[in-house]
Amino acid sequence: MCGRFTLCKPGDELAGIFDLVESPAIAPRFNIAPTQPAPIIRQTSNMVGRRLEALRWGLIPAWAKDPAIGSRMINARAETVSSKPSFRAAFRKRRCLVISDGFYEWQTVDPAHSGSRPRKQPHYIHLRDGRPFAMAGLWEHWEGTDGTIIESCTIITTRPNEVVAPLHDRMPVILGATDYDKWLDPDNKKLDELQSLLEPCATGEMDAYPVSTRVNSPANDSPDCIAR
Repeated sequence: MCGRFTLCKPGDELAGIFDLVESPAIAPRFNIAPTQPAPIIRQTSNMVGRRLEALRWGLIPAWAKDPAIGSRMINARAETVSSKPSFRAAFRKRRCLVISDGFYEWQTVDPAHSGSRPRKQPHYIHLRDGRPFAMAGLWEHWEGTDGTIIESCTIITTRPNEVVAPLHDRMPVILGATDYDKWLDPDNKKLDELQSLLEPCATGEMDAYPVSTRVNSPANDSPDCIAR
């Protein structure tokens, strides 16, 4: 799964990499957690060009009676995203890029002493060259009976590559730049082609290293979260 991630790069760098129409004014985030605003790029019929927006992380299906369901929908499995009721409509029409420059996973570590409880060691996973990347995502528009409107998103995960496999059995889908347009296009109905994009990132492009358990708390959001 993907339960925490970062976006530390400045807005002007993001604008150049993702061809945004303007440089977003955003503060660096070192520990983005579920239910918090997540940086995404999407395309709709009334949008001109790409813009970075913030949607609540944890997808709330349009049919949901209670937005609390979103806390259980932070990830969508690539293998079932086109058929599962919670995600299939969004997969067909509301795809997005979730922008990041790294994510965390926790590895269960055997205790040093017999009888001790196992502990979980967090690791920070990123591209070797440090550049930001786009995770495949979906977004939804939800309206409550009281008029409340929430726009939310989820991150699609797939099987891990060799970097992530020792840490977890899932990893986010990282899309290549040449696939951004076809993924974002709401009129693209080539579902088999879209499904084929949901593969692990090449092992040689990624790196991981252990970090402090400070990242375990969403209250900690500072550069020391990604310190080796």
